Amino acid sequence: MGIPWDDFVLIEDGKSPGDPTVVTVNCPDKTGLGCDLCRIVLEFGLYVSRGDFSTDGRWCYIVLWVIPRPSSLRVDWESLKNRLLSACPSCLPSFYLTELSNRSSVIPFYLLKVFSVDRKGLLHDVTSVLCELELTLQKVKVMTTPDGKVLDLFFITDGMDLLHTKKRQEEACEHLRVVLGEDCISCELQLAGPEYESQQGLSSLSEAMAEDLFSCELFDKEACSQALSRDMSKVKKAAVTVDNFLSPAHTLLQIQCVDQKGLIYDILRTSKDCNIQIAYGRFSPSMKGHRSLDLFIQTKDGKKIVDHEDQAALCSRLKEEMLHPLRVTITNRGPDTELLVANPVELSGKGRPRVFYDVTSALKKLGICVFSAEIGRHSTSDRQWEVYKFRLDESREFPLASNRAKSEIVDRVRKTLMGW
Repeated sequence: MGIPWDDFVLIEDGKSPGDPTVVTVNCPDKTGLGCDLCRIVLEFGLYVSRGDFSTDGRWCYIVLWVIPRPSSLRVDWESLKNRLLSACPSCLPSFYLTELSNRSSVIPFYLLKVFSVDRKGLLHDVTSVLCELELTLQKVKVMTTPDGKVLDLFFITDGMDLLHTKKRQEEACEHLRVVLGEDCISCELQLAGPEYESQQGLSSLSEAMAEDLFSCELFDKEACSQALSRDMSKVKKAAVTVDNFLSPAHTLLQIQCVDQKGLIYDILRTSKDCNIQIAYGRFSPSMKGHRSLDLFIQTKDGKKIVDHEDQAALCSRLKEEMLHPLRVTITNRGPDTELLVANPVELSGKGRPRVFYDVTSALKKLGICVFSAEIGRHSTSDRQWEVYKFRLDESREFPLASNRAKSEIVDRVRKTLMGW
């Protein structure tokens, strides 16, 4: 009969208060499963303090020790379990597997319209509700009117796959009305129509902006606008070594780097996109802000990576993802100040979780209002990017004209995105 579906995922509290929660996944294997699971964990705002991965190619065993960040974050552990279960391949007969695959291949998009009085932190408050309800933001269009009101258009998907029900729709709108209070004028939620397709592009991303975001020589220019921190000596440390002697069947990658939010996801995402299979992996706890990882890997056809050019390409790609998983810059667009944030999109088409949440959180803490915002996709020669554009509103409390103010915005946004 096999292992019951519900036993694929086990979530256990730590032995003592403050200890990490232990998430164990024991299920059939599939390509990129570790990446998919870590993406869900990141979506729930959880930090992986350490982890163990092992697979024989057919069955995998994954253990993650996770901590909510911030510590005040409320986590629906039962919902997390259900989401992790949904990512696990099942042991059902192939006929039912095909049926399940066909059902999940079409993901419905919904349009949430929020019309309200504008105020500081409004965009982050709405985004917080979406995260709490497991509604994933796919596209957004934020427009401020001359009379101090704002129309937010959120194109979302539902992690619980229940948004087609009236109860789930009413629950979402009611949560938003409670959070926004008297500022909320109207809130509507419906299945997205052709207007979703019209939001796929990104408006006016100039060549200069694209150059600044995507074409910077990140490894060589210390003063580049993509630098992740003012303390470059701390961040510019990432080492990847290759060993083909320790294991007769696998290549060993030993990684040392600075710890940061989503680090495990970024490494597994890169491995998945490069068609690298991880047979065994161990992620050690952070020591003085640094992490060590050991990965025993093979190519997709079950061989070691012996070609030196292939090794160098993989190591270079991993270093780039560890040092610069996100790009942040700020620029003048006529009289306006525009903040741009970009992250690489998985080959599966999925963008990085909680980026919009983190950016709006940083701007709210700085007391900066957002005049308009949008999310779009931009393609470069080697990959696709998800780009977030925020047109910032000038205020007496935080004037945007000075270079010092702009540097402070970029620095705060980066640190929030990296979990520093």
